[in-house]
Amino acid sequence: MAIASLLNELRNYLTDTFALVDQWFDQPAALREYRPADLGWTTNEVLAHIGLTNHYLLILIQKGTTKALANTQGRDLAAELATYQFPREKLAAIGVLHAFDWVRPAHMEPHHNQLPLPAIRQQLRDQLVQALGYLNQLTNGEGLLYQTTMSVNNIGKLNVYEYCYFLAQRARRHLTQMQENTDEFSAAVA
Repeated sequence: MAIASLLNELRNYLTDTFALVDQWFDQPAALREYRPADLGWTTNEVLAHIGLTNHYLLILIQKGTTKALANTQGRDLAAELATYQFPREKLAAIGVLHAFDWVRPAHMEPHHNQLPLPAIRQQLRDQLVQALGYLNQLTNGEGLLYQTTMSVNNIGKLNVYEYCYFLAQRARRHLTQMQENTDEFSAAVA
């Protein structure tokens, strides 16, 4: 496995995803505050949820980074890299809205006393820097050396690189959700 190529792909995917999310903060307030007919989340609530969930995922990524770096002792990183295949197929459904039922913990749902929108935007920008920083610590493939179980959609164990991809895929899922809100809003005001 060419780790430099994977890291470049992950950096670009994270950067592109966060840039797409960031654009939603510039949408008109009426659109961002629109509650869809199914009583789902407003775009503002989706943005808050992305930041909140990223917070918890980045805790796992940070711990995984620390443990992966510690695991370099006594492990044959070259052998790990030689046989590793990045599981795009396994993680594809994470980025697709309505692909499966997603049961999220209550502490990851947006709430009435959430951060103000400018603070959420800054939080997301900081989270991108944080995620890229973890990748920058794992430039030789060390991210393969520690796995954490992910229960969502019965994915199983993910290494640190896969967790970073999962984080971006999850945000992509919410991009679709916000676009659905926009489409419904546009039809309602037409």
